This record gives sequence, C-alpha cells and structure tokens, in this order.
Amino acid sequence: MTERASPWAALIALCIGFFMILLDTTIVSIAIPSMVKGLNTDLNAIVWVMSVYLLTYAVPMLFTSRLGDRFGPKRLYLAGLAVFTLASLWCGLSGTAEMLIAARAVQGLGAAMMTPQTLAFITHLFPPAKRGPAMGLWGGVAGLATIAGPLLGGILVDHLGWEWIFFVNVPVGVVGLVLAALLVPDWQPRNSHSFDVPGILLSVAGLSLLVFGLQNGQHYDWGTVAGLVNVAEVIAAGVLLLAGFVVWQRHNRREPLLPLRVFTNRNFSAGTLTAVTIGFTMTAMFLPLVIYVQDVLLLSPTQAGLVTAPMSLLSGIIAPFIGRLSDRTNPKYLVIFGIVALAAGLGLIALMARETSTWWVTFPGLLLCGVGTGSVFAPMSNVTMSSVEPRLAGTASGIFNTARQVGGVLGSAACGVLLQARISAGMASSGGNEPQALTDAVRETLLLPVAVLLLGIIAAAAMRRPAPRPAPAPAATRA
Repeated sequence: MTERASPWAALIALCIGFFMILLDTTIVSIAIPSMVKGLNTDLNAIVWVMSVYLLTYAVPMLFTSRLGDRFGPKRLYLAGLAVFTLASLWCGLSGTAEMLIAARAVQGLGAAMMTPQTLAFITHLFPPAKRGPAMGLWGGVAGLATIAGPLLGGILVDHLGWEWIFFVNVPVGVVGLVLAALLVPDWQPRNSHSFDVPGILLSVAGLSLLVFGLQNGQHYDWGTVAGLVNVAEVIAAGVLLLAGFVVWQRHNRREPLLPLRVFTNRNFSAGTLTAVTIGFTMTAMFLPLVIYVQDVLLLSPTQAGLVTAPMSLLSGIIAPFIGRLSDRTNPKYLVIFGIVALAAGLGLIALMARETSTWWVTFPGLLLCGVGTGSVFAPMSNVTMSSVEPRLAGTASGIFNTARQVGGVLGSAACGVLLQARISAGMASSGGNEPQALTDAVRETLLLPVAVLLLGIIAAAAMRRPAPRPAPAPAATRA
C-alpha cells in the first residue's frame, strides 16, 4: 500500500484500536459493584483498577511517541494493539483484585504505545485544509467510546459477568490488528531520536507517587503509609520529582522528553491545558454517576448503561459535523461551547439528584453532557495540532494525549477520594441513612469536575484561530 492510498480506510482501521482504548477508560465504572462483590474487595481497590490503567497509559506516552517517530508509527501501533489485546485476556482471567490491577497496568502500556500514533497519522495522511473531517471522526470515536462504555459494560455484566468487559476486547483486537496491517501505510518518519532516560524516570516516579498519595490518602486516613512515611510526604515527593522533571527538561540540551519550546505555541499550550480539564472530567463524572444510578436508584448494570445511551448517541452524531465546522470557523468558540454544555449538564444532574428521584431526573443533564463531549474533542484537537511544526507532530501528539490522560488519572484519584470521604461523613451525619448519604456525596462530587471545567473555559478562550496554510502552487507554475 502506498503512503497516500485510502487515507480514510487507514484512519478507520486505526480508530478501531483507539475506540477500544477509550472504551476501557469508562467500561470498568459500570462494573464497580459487581467487581467489589465478585473479587471480595473494597471500593478503593476497584478505583485502583481504573486508575492504574490511566496511569500506565499516561506516563509512558511521551516516550512511546518518540518510539513511533524512530521505528515507525505503524509498527508501534501494531505492537501496542497486540499487548493491549493479550492484557485484556489476562484481565478477564484474573481471580483477585491484585492480579487484575497488574493486568490493567500492562493493558495501559499497550494503550500508551498506540494512542500517539493515531494523531500523528492524521497529520500525515490528511493535508491541513482537509484535516477537520478527519479530526471529526477521531473526536467522534473518542466521545462515543468514552460514553458508550457504561452501556456495553452494563449489558455484559448483567448477562455474562464482569470478566466479559475485558474478554470482548480480544476478538475486536484481532480484527483491528488485521485491518491495520492491511490498510495502514508503513510510514517511516526516520527521526533518530535519543531517549531521555532521566526524564522518563523522573516523570514516572513523580506521577506515580502523586497519584498513589492522592488516591490512597483516605485509605490510610491521611496518616502513616509505612514506617515513618506518611501520605503528605508521598504527595510532596511526587510534586518535587515532577518539578525536577520540568527543570531537567529545560536544561537538557540534547533531546528532552518534553521539549518545552513546543509550549511557546499559544494554541498548543491552551489546547493542552484544555485537554487536561476534559480528561479530568470524563473520568471523574462516571464514578459518582454509577454509584447514584445503581446504589441509590437501584438500577441494574444494563439499565444504568441505558440511562447514558442517549448521551453516547448524541455525542457520536454531533462530533463529525463539529469536525467539519471547525475548518470553517474559529474552533475555540466550538471548544468553549462544548465545555459550557458539559459543565451545565453535570451541574444540572447534581441539582436534580435526590434519593427519592427516578432516573428521568438525570436525562436533561446527560443530554447536555452528550452535546458537550460531541462538540469539544474535534475542534480541541484541530486547534491544538494544526499550528505545530510537522517535524514535532509525533512529540506534540504524545504531549497532547499525555495531558488528557494525566487529567484522567487525577480526575479518577481525586473523585474517588472525595466520594469516599463524603460517603463516610454522610453516613455519620444522616444516622446511617445510606441512600441520603450516597446522594449527598454524589452531588458534591459532581461539582468537582464542574469547577475544573471553568479552568478549561479560561484556557480555551486564549486560543487563536489557526492561520491558513498556503495551498501548493499548481503544477504548471512550479519550478
């Protein structure tokens, strides 16, 4: 296959793997009650099942984007899809929470190998003037997969068991491998990158300690973790290591893992910060929603998934149109509209939720969330990546995707901690009235991503319309 043959066919093949990756960021949420019972464990362990995937997905992505530049995006994508598929099988076969957490960590590594290659391929396969529809498809897949997880997960959990939320990846992964091998060109950027080993170690250690401290603070009652080490010291160590990572990136004169010069591009900086807030929200919103509809409204996993289905459908329908529109108008206004709609939807759910309500009270808010997610992904990606130098496309793709996933890690950890803390406090203040305690905790927890989205609006407002790239001269006038 030639490099420019059937770019849409290549993109569709890549989107199969991308869909699986994002599906697995949310599909676990609907199975939380079943996994707690089936694995005989507690809520904190299952939150780790979600967070460890996001962590091992986010942290290596800067490194794997470099690997794609050096060895070829197709080869790394195929290797990552194989790892992801095999790890999914391992997840389904796990009999303990500890084994499942380990398998999910490997699954995240496979996802980290795949994701930067998809955006890099879009910038390679599609010229700037035609990139909006491609970003629209990519954004549609992102929005659809992120929100369709609960519906598919609910059906699988109810009829086959929680293990099948992972087993279902195996046949899809095999199909994705075959299609990618046949349809995706073997593009070779041939960039002989050096690898920033100190940068890799500092970023991995810093993020791991920060997330561990945030997520397990409630578990250790914000006190001693082991010996003389307490939770505050673990978090502080993570922050210091991340600060050291930034300092090292600034002084590394060879080839830093995170080239800070890319942030001199205003659109890239604003888009990356926006991606952090969107990633935070997309993971933080599902845990309280699932707890509310299953443990308060007493819906089955399938019914809980059906509650979010209209949101998923609306997001998938809107995204391609928004992608095309982002080529014709200033994308920042579409991003701001999407964030406002998403924040308004979550705020409306928090306002309407009551322990005596029916699932209908969530419907208007969830529809607004669907409009928001369908409107934000494509223009956010378009405006962020369009003004990046072509030679930095792979690195920029890695940074952009890492930012979104780091936001997801922090959202999962912060939301899990806040929800558990508010449930404990609510049980004490309500005299053991569990539905009331859970509802109050859910309402308060949903306000956290709303607050974070306000930062996303500020970041999106700083974006500028990408300058149009000059069209190539007609063949007859070329020298």
